[in-house]
Amino acid sequence: MPTTSDVVVRALERAGIRYVFGYPGGQNMRFIQAMEGSAVEFVLVTHEASAGFMADVCARLTGRPGACLSTLGPGATNMTTGVGNAYLDRVPVLAFTGKMGRKWRGRTVQMQIDHQALFAPLTKWTAEIEASSADETIREAVRIAEAEQPGPVHLDFPEDTAEEESVWGGQAGPRVAEAAGDSARHLASSESLERAQAALRSARFPLVAVGLTVNRAGATAALRAFVERHRLPVVSTMMAKGHVPDEGGNFVGVVGRARRDIVADFCGPADLVIGVGYDPVEFNYEDWVSRYVPVVHVDTVPADLAATHTLACDVVGDVRHSLEHLAAVDPIGHKWDMSALPVHRRRLAEALTLRRDGFAPHHLVTVMRELLASDGILAVDVGAHTHLVAQLWDSRGPGNLLVSNGWSSMGFSIPAAIAAKLVCPGRQVVACTGDGGYLMMVGEINTAVRLGLRVIFVVLRDRYLSLIRVKQTRRQFAWSGVQIYGEAYRPSDTLFGAPVVVAESEAAFRTAFARALSASGPVVIEAVVDPSEYDELV
Repeated sequence: MPTTSDVVVRALERAGIRYVFGYPGGQNMRFIQAMEGSAVEFVLVTHEASAGFMADVCARLTGRPGACLSTLGPGATNMTTGVGNAYLDRVPVLAFTGKMGRKWRGRTVQMQIDHQALFAPLTKWTAEIEASSADETIREAVRIAEAEQPGPVHLDFPEDTAEEESVWGGQAGPRVAEAAGDSARHLASSESLERAQAALRSARFPLVAVGLTVNRAGATAALRAFVERHRLPVVSTMMAKGHVPDEGGNFVGVVGRARRDIVADFCGPADLVIGVGYDPVEFNYEDWVSRYVPVVHVDTVPADLAATHTLACDVVGDVRHSLEHLAAVDPIGHKWDMSALPVHRRRLAEALTLRRDGFAPHHLVTVMRELLASDGILAVDVGAHTHLVAQLWDSRGPGNLLVSNGWSSMGFSIPAAIAAKLVCPGRQVVACTGDGGYLMMVGEINTAVRLGLRVIFVVLRDRYLSLIRVKQTRRQFAWSGVQIYGEAYRPSDTLFGAPVVVAESEAAFRTAFARALSASGPVVIEAVVDPSEYDELV
C-alpha cells in the first residue's frame, strides 16, 4: 500500500508540477522521501521565503501551479512572505507545511502554531491532508489555485498522516464552493460588450490600460489586433509590459513609474480609459485616472473602483473573447494624433537617460538591454531601480520581465531568477537588485552554485535604501535608517563559489556583463552606481 506521501506526490505528477521548493524538517521528511525517484524534484533553498518566490515564478513561466514546502512553526512563518507574493500577484501555488502528529492536537508543543489560521489571510483556501482523501484534496487544491483570480492554497500535512497507508483516488475529500472569479470560464455578456462598443465610439480620446490579467489570458494577439484596428494609444502596468511593443507601435509608457509626469502629459486628453485585464493590485485606477474620465473595465472580475469615479461598464468574462469582439467592429474615429507618439517616446527616453558624468543606474540598464538576448529574462527586485527599469526596459515580449508588484516584496529577484533558469534552461536569466534586496537573499546564490545555474546577479551598489532616501528627502526628513554599508565594506572575490566582479564604470560593467553571459556558472556583478538620478526620476 502507498503512503499518503506517495499519493500526494503522484497527484502532483498528474497536475504537471515538476518542482517542490523548500526546506526539510522532522515533520516533512517522509513527504520529501516520497519524491525520490518520481517526476517531482525537491529543490533545497536557503530560506523558506525563497521557496514561495520560486514556486510563484515556476508557475508564471510554466502555466502549471508551483509548489513549496516548509516545516512547522518558524519554517511556516518564513514561507508566508513568498506565499503572500503569489496571493497578491495572482499566481497559482500549492504551499505545503509539515505539522506535528495528530496526537499532539490541543497540546502545548515546541514550534507548534495554527498553520491554517496563519495562512488563511494569504491564500484562497487552507486544508489539512487526510489519508482517506489525499488525492481528492490535491485535485481540489489545484482547481482552486487555478480558478480566476488564481492564487495560492495552503495544505497542512501532519507527520503521522504522511506515513499512513493511503489509496490512489480515495474517498471524496473536502470541497468548497466554486472559487470567486470562476467567471473567467464564461464569456462576457452581449449587453456589456455592446455598452463597451458604445462608449468606445462616443469617446474622442480613448486610452487603453493593460494589466497583469492579460499575462494569463492568452490574449496578446487579440490585444494587439484591438489596439491596431482602432489605432489606440496604450499604457500598461509594470507586470503587463511586453504585450504591446515598446517601440514602433502604440505604447505610451508605464503608469506610476519613473517620469510618470511625461506619461501623464500624453494621456492628459483621455476621455475614456479601457482597462484590459487591469488589476488595481498593481496601481489603482484612482491613482492616475481623473474622476471625470469614465472607465470600461474588461477583465475576469468586476472593477474595483471608488464611488467617486465613473464605471461606464464592466465586461466580465474571458478577456481574449472580449477583445476579439471589440477588434471585429468597424474602426472608430478618434482625435488622437498618433504621429505625436514617437515624439513622446523620444522625450520619455531622453528624460530617463540624461547625461551623467559618473556611472548612473540608467547606464547599467541600457547595457543589459543591449547585450541580453531578446528572449532573455530579467527578474527585478523592489526599490528605486525598479521605477527606472519599469519605464526604460524593453521586455520584447510578455513574460520576460519578472517583478513583485502586487506584493512588492524586497528579496524577490534572486530566487525568481534561480527558478526562471531552472524551468527555462535555454534562456539567459539576470537578477537585478539593489543593496537591500541583495542582502536579504544573498544566501540563495549558494543555491544557484549548487545547482550549477548560469544566472547573472547584478547588484546596484549605492550604499543606501535609495527609494526610502528619496522619500525622506522629499519630506525634508533626515536620512535615517537607510545606509546599508559603512566605509569599511569590501566586496569578496567569490561568494559561495560564484565569482564576484566589481564594476565602477559603464565600460567596466559592459565588459563584466558580456563575460558573465558566457560563464559556465553563476556570476555576481557589484555595480557601484551614483544614485543621484533617482531624485529626478522617481
